Amino acid sequence: MNHDLRNYLTVTGGYWAFTLTDGAIRMLVVLYFHQLGYSPFAVAMLFLFYEFFGIVTNLVGGWLAARLGMNVTMHVGMAMQVGALAMLAVPVAMLTVPYVMFAQAMSGIAKDLNKMSAKSSVKTLVPQGENARLFKWVAILTGSKNALKGVGFFLGAVLLEFVGFSHALLILSGSLFIVMVITMLILPRELGKAKSSAKFTQVFSNNAAINWLSAARFFLFGARDVWFVVAVPVFMYSELKWSFMWVGGFMALWVIGYGFVQAVAPMLLRLKEHQLGAGAARRWAFILLLIPAGMAWALMQHKDPATVLVIGLMLFGVVFAINSALHSYLILAYADQDKVALKVGFYYMANAGGRLVGTVLSGWSYQQYGLTGCLWLSSGFVIMAWLLSLGLPERIETSATS
Repeated sequence: MNHDLRNYLTVTGGYWAFTLTDGAIRMLVVLYFHQLGYSPFAVAMLFLFYEFFGIVTNLVGGWLAARLGMNVTMHVGMAMQVGALAMLAVPVAMLTVPYVMFAQAMSGIAKDLNKMSAKSSVKTLVPQGENARLFKWVAILTGSKNALKGVGFFLGAVLLEFVGFSHALLILSGSLFIVMVITMLILPRELGKAKSSAKFTQVFSNNAAINWLSAARFFLFGARDVWFVVAVPVFMYSELKWSFMWVGGFMALWVIGYGFVQAVAPMLLRLKEHQLGAGAARRWAFILLLIPAGMAWALMQHKDPATVLVIGLMLFGVVFAINSALHSYLILAYADQDKVALKVGFYYMANAGGRLVGTVLSGWSYQQYGLTGCLWLSSGFVIMAWLLSLGLPERIETSATS
């Protein structure tokens, strides 16, 4: 096995382990605090710092990764997640809103340090100009990560059901610590470190393609989270009367399926090298628009809500996965080889911003207008993502010639 493949597999394995804990903590917090009597908006606010500090982390983290190496930033993220999980494993009397928001802020910083480092490293491990291989590797990494996040959702619900909130968090924290030690021993220390010194001002992209793509990414992920993060699990639990196990199990299967589609997107699309560009991103954004709008219309026509939600989520998951895979490929294709972490950090700052807005609006809009209102908001966000993708260049130049 060559070094690049070994390092890619090690990065992927560490990312997988982190993702399991990230999915589990999300489901644990949503279900546990809803059970304690928190309103949907209050539950959403628990994730406010999680998403907000993701914006800051991606902005600063890309610069740090370029200076220190992605190995360092990835393991700092893992260590912070171990601490965040342990922080929440305290008696319920200590779980005040500020305390939980602080722990979630640590988890948000950890998640985005880990994600930015893992995805950026793929660019450094693929030879320049091999766009098809880059699309395949990043699709597998991202898709498998999302599938395991779904497993994490289910894991969180199962642990909550059988061992309780505190013990679940301690199990997750200890397991991630073991994985962190293993990956620290295997990965080279200089992985992803820029050859020349990276200035902080370089975190702000001067590449028009990256700026347009980042803006589109903001609305793309806002369109998902505005109904998926809070509205869907609360609607299933409170309106459809599903148990924790059913809610966690269904959302786990959804995210696993979403991740699987994302991982096999290169095979599903079968796009030629010259077709891996903006045109594909625009087409699939338009297709995505039809799904939340169709679901909202169906609910307004008083169709069975369980049927609308299940079928709609399945369709949305497939199409959204393809959109996300195309975006994840495009950011690496547009970024320069040497300082890829800077550009990926900027891009995922926009991603985190969309998640932040989507998360807050998910709780607020569900509380004010129900699931139908969330879906109409989602449709508006997809329209914005499609409009912004019109600014993307059709041709992708490799960093060797750009």
